[in-house]
Amino acid sequence: MLVTLAFILPFAVQAAHPNLVITPADVSEMRKAISKPGRFSKAYSDLKSQVDLQLAQPINVPVPKDGGGGFTHEQHKKNYQLMYNAGIVYQLSQDKTYANYVRDMLLAYAKLYPTLDVHPARKVESQNPGKLFWQSLNEAVWLVHTIQAYDFVHSALSAQDRKRIETKLLKPVALFLSEGQPSTFNKVHNHGTWATAGVGMAGYVMNEPEWVEKALYDLEKSGKGGFLKQLEELFSPQGYYNEGPYYQRYALLPFVTFAKAIENNEPQRKIFQYRDGIVLKAIDTTVQLSYDGLFFPINDAIKSKGIDTIELVHGVALAYSLTEAPGYLDIAKQQDQIILSGDGLKVAQALDKGLAEAYQFDAVAFGDGSDGKQGALVIMRSQLAGDQAVLFKPAAQGLGHGHFDKLTWQFYDLGKEIVSDYGAARFLNVEAKFGGRYLPENESYAKQTVSHNTVVVDETSHFNGDVEVGNQHSPVLNYFETSPFGSVTRAHIDTAYQGVQLKRTMALVNLPELKKSIVLDVFDVVAEKAHQLDLPLHYQGQLIDTNFELSVSTQQLSALGTKNGYQHLWLKGRGLPKQGLAKVSWLNENGRFYTHTSLVDGQEEFLFTQIGANDPHFNLRNEQAFVRRVENSKQHHFISVLEPHGEYNPSEEYTLDAESQLTELGYSQQDELLLVDITIAGKSYLIAINQTAEGSVNQQFQYQHQSYVINGRLAVFALNDDEE
Repeated sequence: MLVTLAFILPFAVQAAHPNLVITPADVSEMRKAISKPGRFSKAYSDLKSQVDLQLAQPINVPVPKDGGGGFTHEQHKKNYQLMYNAGIVYQLSQDKTYANYVRDMLLAYAKLYPTLDVHPARKVESQNPGKLFWQSLNEAVWLVHTIQAYDFVHSALSAQDRKRIETKLLKPVALFLSEGQPSTFNKVHNHGTWATAGVGMAGYVMNEPEWVEKALYDLEKSGKGGFLKQLEELFSPQGYYNEGPYYQRYALLPFVTFAKAIENNEPQRKIFQYRDGIVLKAIDTTVQLSYDGLFFPINDAIKSKGIDTIELVHGVALAYSLTEAPGYLDIAKQQDQIILSGDGLKVAQALDKGLAEAYQFDAVAFGDGSDGKQGALVIMRSQLAGDQAVLFKPAAQGLGHGHFDKLTWQFYDLGKEIVSDYGAARFLNVEAKFGGRYLPENESYAKQTVSHNTVVVDETSHFNGDVEVGNQHSPVLNYFETSPFGSVTRAHIDTAYQGVQLKRTMALVNLPELKKSIVLDVFDVVAEKAHQLDLPLHYQGQLIDTNFELSVSTQQLSALGTKNGYQHLWLKGRGLPKQGLAKVSWLNENGRFYTHTSLVDGQEEFLFTQIGANDPHFNLRNEQAFVRRVENSKQHHFISVLEPHGEYNPSEEYTLDAESQLTELGYSQQDELLLVDITIAGKSYLIAINQTAEGSVNQQFQYQHQSYVINGRLAVFALNDDEE
């Protein structure tokens, strides 16, 4: 249910400082806590020691010059973080040395800022530049932190210093990011979120209620943009962020920070109840979108980002403060960071009391789009043979950071990525690598369909690589269900290619008698005319074996194609398996073997590739894949099973079950029932998947002269055995 925030009278009385994320009441409790042993006092002592070292250095506010990763860029980032930290230490210690340092740095900025034009290293003319930074996004991040630092020391400053800092620095920055760049400020996008948060918080600190209204509802106060519109449109009803986990993590901080400031200044707006508690849902969903501490790396994601990122540290602290759910303490314990705030104090004290309980990671389908009906991001999980997860992506395009990867998937096992996604082609803030920006290969390879684990038609990416077209179309999630048999899902899209329908059914199937899970994958392609169909699978590990002969290039390599990402793939080998089972096995660094078994008709060619062709600056990682190719086909079923097995232990020098145990694989359909029979480790099973629209229960069917009943979407039957 939406909670309407319109027609609420703006705040009329200037609150006592600090008045944003931290209140005077919080400060009082925190001052008591730092005098007692515990996580909070340790976090304070650690931060104070860091700040003391930095305060011993002279203030450096350089004239902006460099792009991301360059010296001046990084110095201005260090400065806003140092001002924030020193402000916190001042509030808790009441030592004016820290307030004076923040004052002096703000005055240095107040002297510099009026002299600045737009940044000399601005990215492109189409992107709004900053003045201190090469893009206005970083300017907004600077303001979000700096306005809090100013709030912390406000009461320690003279009226003259406050006037100079506000008129020469903070107000000009706020106006530059709002009225000076309406296209960004009013935009429903993470850049707009940071801008509205910074300007709105500045409004609370400097008693500018009009700024707050514009931050909430856009510059015209129309409600077509602004912070509330971003809460409505950027998140699904379940709290999934349109651009994917990596940018959900990044955008979370301004959402959490500004929401907390709204609650502290205008509790009558009931911001944490807005849209059925969407802020809390967004925090929890961000945690769910991770495996072994790292976020699922879809879209433009840097794969090293995880739940210990500072944005989620703030988010988890807020979530625990709102709910006191002990599972959030488990995540906070893993993050191993205590923020110095009222919410952080609650987390620290609860952890000191040992109140943490294991956070529950779920098998779940997160609807995409503001209505939750623009596809979904599906997570299937199993603990049967170690911590396993399948990520299936029948999700929306994800705006400009989205990839052309409809119906792709990834697999994780024993803490490692097994079937992988490239993520973003970027070395964040490494200036030598294209100024730390997204590399050209992000467009030419990482976003292209062939860099993912989904069907490519005629070596052309989905939507012909057009983001605007992609944003207009999304897959349809037909169903998702989880049960003791495992998890199963199906989705389709008819618009990725003209005249081509793509359908994919995936299941993470539990086989408790064998103490293992397998991944079943059935990809159906139906087209109006014949096409070349490619289905890549990108894997992490060392190729061990295939059960079919390969013709391998050992002295000279050529690229697999000329465009749409194919130009970046070296063709290293190829093979044409005979009709039956085609097996590819590899060993992952987690010490487990993986065999991908395909049911082939003798017409599927396997092409083995490595990334790195047409890459003169060595920007791409040299990862491996194999591509199943079918020529001149109007209809094809790609059917496969991924089987984890065995163990390799080099330290103790033993190897167990290095070969696949799957010996038979069959596929058939009875009306809307998909039936797969397998023999694995000497045991035979029938996997039945109910594809009907309504998912009827207790459906009877016959198989090999035996009667069976499927209740729900997925069932596993032991063949020639009375037990189900």
